[in-house]
Amino acid sequence: MLIVGGGPAGLSAAIKLKQLQEDLEVCLIEKGSHIGAHILSGNVFEPRALNELLPDWRDMDAPLTQEVKSDKFLYLTNEKSSIEVPHLFMPKSIDNHGNYIISLSDLCVWLGEHAEELGVEIIPGFAGSEVLYDEDRVIGVRTSDMGIAKDGTQKDSFEPGVDIIAKQTIFSEGARGNLTESLKDKFDLEKNSISTQHYGIGLKEIWEVDSAHFKEGSVTHTVGWPLPSDVYAGSFMYHMGPNLVHLGMVVGLDYKNPYINPYEEF
Repeated sequence: MLIVGGGPAGLSAAIKLKQLQEDLEVCLIEKGSHIGAHILSGNVFEPRALNELLPDWRDMDAPLTQEVKSDKFLYLTNEKSSIEVPHLFMPKSIDNHGNYIISLSDLCVWLGEHAEELGVEIIPGFAGSEVLYDEDRVIGVRTSDMGIAKDGTQKDSFEPGVDIIAKQTIFSEGARGNLTESLKDKFDLEKNSISTQHYGIGLKEIWEVDSAHFKEGSVTHTVGWPLPSDVYAGSFMYHMGPNLVHLGMVVGLDYKNPYINPYEEF
């Protein structure tokens, strides 16, 4: 079994496969230099799936320590005022009570360690460059060549990519994975899709703040200011101990005004 991508989905799949069949050979390749290297998100995490995958995670030093203690959703009218949306009118999907404020990168590192303990072979630093086929059947992937100079020539450190052959291949590359996109095109996978992807640019900083400004476990999501009403966007602020605040904004890439600069708005 081959898994492409070492994010939460790929690692969870690897763990589940080994739980179901202990002697199954599972190999996972990850383009980052190590597991978690490309996972940058600050995150409010709902533990329901983790409860199913690893029911004893609370006794396994999982990096879920900051439970959400307060949760609010604001419509910002200007720089200094806002309207709070009552919880009564908030959909369940954005009710964060019982969730945790975490580093998704730390979670992936922890999942990776557990996967290796179960016998999963994790190979970081290798990106898949091409899907391998036997007629219309996927039989594995080819990894990227290493040691290529900017002008396309081979450096002294050049190493050709390798073909990894597997009976089954799981693609868990995340948004806009190049192999996944090629599979969509070849097999017309989105022909009857009812879940069209919507892309945005996300910006995040982590601030260390004075204790007087820190509210442990506080979660705030906003819409409105500073973006106009015709732009799909919102911001978030998560207080994760000790004294760390995850602050960010997401702006949908379908905005019409070419002069909007998402980072300046942030």
